[in-house]
Amino acid sequence: MKRPLTFGLQLALTLLVCLFLIVPIGMSVMAGFTENYFVGLKSGLTLRWIHEVWALYAPTFWLSLLIALACLLCTLLIGVPAAWGLLKTPSRWAGWIEECLMLPVAIPGLATALGLLFVYGGLHWLRESWLFILIGHVLFTLPFMVRPVLAVMKATDIRSMEEASASLGARPLKRFLSVVVPNCLSGILAGAFMVITLSIGEFNITWMLHTPLTKTLPVGLADSYASMRLEIGSAYTSLFLLMIIPLLLTMHLLGNRQYNTK
Repeated sequence: MKRPLTFGLQLALTLLVCLFLIVPIGMSVMAGFTENYFVGLKSGLTLRWIHEVWALYAPTFWLSLLIALACLLCTLLIGVPAAWGLLKTPSRWAGWIEECLMLPVAIPGLATALGLLFVYGGLHWLRESWLFILIGHVLFTLPFMVRPVLAVMKATDIRSMEEASASLGARPLKRFLSVVVPNCLSGILAGAFMVITLSIGEFNITWMLHTPLTKTLPVGLADSYASMRLEIGSAYTSLFLLMIIPLLLTMHLLGNRQYNTK
């Protein structure tokens, strides 16, 4: 079957966009495995820079993973019930509440972090803890959990299902766990995908809230690029990808499994 010209043009454009996005990342990763980036592959391949980055920045790897998973848990515990509450709220008030939830996304992350410092910076135990960064991440990522879940609730008419369950005598908690959550899994997975990626890659809020003992991957990556060899920074990028890609693939597989079971 002969493909139309438009298909070929669309395919070519798609491949060009993919190359535009992937080639720089591939070059950065390759630089982390070369002995000398400016000489190129002729200098030889090495794991020396990976070992150096791991020796210097391993704590940032684990801390970023911990914060991302904790952020996901917090947004699930807050965001899904919040979406359920917004569904029951009169549309005028629900619109205002959604706009307020979007404020941390609409304004620069540095401004959000500065506000947190003004309000909670005097609490030294919190200021010196990774929990301070977690608060900033939850504020930033919460809308990305609430909105997909709320959209799925509206699309699947959760309100009617819940009313039917209530007519059978189910209490609110029972309705939430047995009716609302199972029918919103696709939205929850979509929100979780966004929360994980945004939390791991968040730099602005983290840069303002971190201390020398609470650096995350993006902050450590910026430090390595600014103060060390280019190969060190590139090796750091490889470790970043090593963490984020398995998480994204796992969530993608969970999403496909949920879709196939419907």
